[in-house]
Amino acid sequence: MILVTGGLGYIGSHTVVVLQQAGYEVILLDNLSNSSVEVLDSIEKITTKRPLFYEVDVTVYADLEKVIQSHANDIQGIIHFAAKKAVSESMAYPSLYYQQNMNAWTNVLHAATQFSLSNIVFSSSSTVYGQPESNPITEDFPYQSPASSIYAHTKQLGELFLQNVVSSKLKGLALRYFNPIGAHASAWIGEQPQGIPNNLMPYITQVAIGIQPFLRIFGADYPTPDGTCVRDYIHVVDLANAHLKAINLLLHPAYELTYDVYNIGTGLGYSVLDVMHSFNKVYGKDIPYKIVGRRAGDVPLYYSDPNKANEKLGWKAQFSLDDMTADAWRWENHLRNR
Repeated sequence: MILVTGGLGYIGSHTVVVLQQAGYEVILLDNLSNSSVEVLDSIEKITTKRPLFYEVDVTVYADLEKVIQSHANDIQGIIHFAAKKAVSESMAYPSLYYQQNMNAWTNVLHAATQFSLSNIVFSSSSTVYGQPESNPITEDFPYQSPASSIYAHTKQLGELFLQNVVSSKLKGLALRYFNPIGAHASAWIGEQPQGIPNNLMPYITQVAIGIQPFLRIFGADYPTPDGTCVRDYIHVVDLANAHLKAINLLLHPAYELTYDVYNIGTGLGYSVLDVMHSFNKVYGKDIPYKIVGRRAGDVPLYYSDPNKANEKLGWKAQFSLDDMTADAWRWENHLRNR
């Protein structure tokens, strides 16, 4: 049985699906602050099985403790997603991000220690690297100090907390995600941001569906092939499968490391215009866009070296950029027309 915090969110829900399809029982915790309980129905539609769900805010230790105490003998591992994740919001409300993200994580680590649980996967981020001096980015690149955002700093601290807590009885992995996009092929789950999207893909699909008037492209004068920022976009299902591989590795009897980190990306860099053009092929026409000024803090070029995950996790991204944009558009249509 795997405990998943924040399991009704975008990445969490896709991970719950792949865990259940792989035969794991799942306990799902979520406070519904940035998700919907309806996602439970969608998970059940895809997998024909409903995960055990508790509406719990993991920043409240007593509530987390109560759930874990009830299932401590069955929990084989923990995947921790529950966190606030908007970079711009983290800069506007830094104390909120430290309070929410670090309280949630320290509570999970304390509960794992209290109930002698092991095998923890921490949802980290490529933002820990800040603005790298070169690409592709490997796991031995240093943290940016000071961090590029409060959000990034909470991920740096989260990794350090895990590294300092692990022991012969508690093993942990940190997965550093690059840029997840797309949705499950069934169109039953996907990214559903509140308000105006901060991320590129849901902004594009909302322009296509008529919610946003045009796509804003922040700068076209960067030192990249077409002048727009380049990122390592990864299909959310590939990312979910990386969590399954991480849990499988931790549970393997021969696995001995107490702590390790992995980049989870494709190793390919796609520009904003690359993503837009891929979407236009799926959409059948060109979405409207405008070039506007650069956005503070944006890094021109940023993509992973995923070889460590390929070799040691036995994981490799399977989906193309066209797969990602097609699945995102299918999800947007389903979301607005269901």
